[in-house]
Amino acid sequence: TGEEMVEINCHGGVYITSQVLNVCIKNGARMAEHGEFSKRAFLNGRIDLSQAEAISDIITAKNSYATDLALKGITGNISNFIEELKEDLIQIITQIEVNIDYPEYDDVEELTASSLLPRSKNLLKKLDKILNDSKNIKLIKDGIKTVIIGRPNVGKSSLLNALLQEEKAIVTNIAGTTRDIVEGSISIDGIILNMIDTAGIRKTDNIIESMGVEKSKELIHQADLVLLVIDGSVKLTDEDKQLIELTKDITRIIVINKTDQEIKVELQGVNISAKDNNIDTLVSEIKTMFELGSIIDNNDYILTNVRQTMLLQHANHSLKQAIEAMEMYIPTDLIVTDLYECWSNLKEILGEKAKEDLLDELFKRFCIGK
Repeated sequence: TGEEMVEINCHGGVYITSQVLNVCIKNGARMAEHGEFSKRAFLNGRIDLSQAEAISDIITAKNSYATDLALKGITGNISNFIEELKEDLIQIITQIEVNIDYPEYDDVEELTASSLLPRSKNLLKKLDKILNDSKNIKLIKDGIKTVIIGRPNVGKSSLLNALLQEEKAIVTNIAGTTRDIVEGSISIDGIILNMIDTAGIRKTDNIIESMGVEKSKELIHQADLVLLVIDGSVKLTDEDKQLIELTKDITRIIVINKTDQEIKVELQGVNISAKDNNIDTLVSEIKTMFELGSIIDNNDYILTNVRQTMLLQHANHSLKQAIEAMEMYIPTDLIVTDLYECWSNLKEILGEKAKEDLLDELFKRFCIGK
């Protein structure tokens, strides 16, 4: 925390420690609020806001990937990267400011919009890269929203039960058994799948089943991963073909079920038998598709939460506007407004004052006014 502290060591029994605590409270101490030590460390400048958020992330981590990600935040990887971005940006801003405020100095490089473009575009590439690398963070921290779809009786509920290794869903040979959404979560080598078994998609006159079908169609477009289950023991139906077309632009795995019987489907996908719990090929395909470990190992700079991502997106937008203005040869004193906005959002990621005066940075780099 950066503050004076006293540590009391005593016997570990419940009664003794509670009595020591009571004595402290009677003499003016109080119980710490949630996150108070991290908050004090931040307010006293020992850590920045991104590091404080990483402490919370490591407490709530659900798998090893989320833990590794949080540790990178605590050790200051994000902080260092944002500082690098700020340094690149301040070099551009201070050059513009000097040209505006001190045009009479001969030794100051005269800048034009076109001369600023290379540096600005290079900075934009860095912003784009970290935003792109951070897209899968939600999948790492919260899990992959996985929706199982297919027409009735293809084995969707059997697949859910096989993945969860429990009888979560009712399985019968009666079409339309699943009319509501059945959910469960599993971890495959640290990859969290939030599984959703949906009602079989088909035309039906049953009002309740019809509502389930419509809900299934909605979930398809909300999913991070769709498992499209096909009954491999019969030829493709029109309903199968419609679902293949419906999910063609979505991250999906086509699962050909019932390999314990004669396969009559000629379709590229993974073959399984949910009835016999023979789903290793599907598990392997999911692990290959979501190599979350490699994302973390190959990237030192990954934003850890929505707040950081949102602020960097704002910074990215402001920088793009500035670049567009440069390409239109708009005067540099007008362009600098967007660059200030970009700077402001970068500072907020670290919890710094967004409107801090740039004079210190300006005079640190130039000898003007000696």
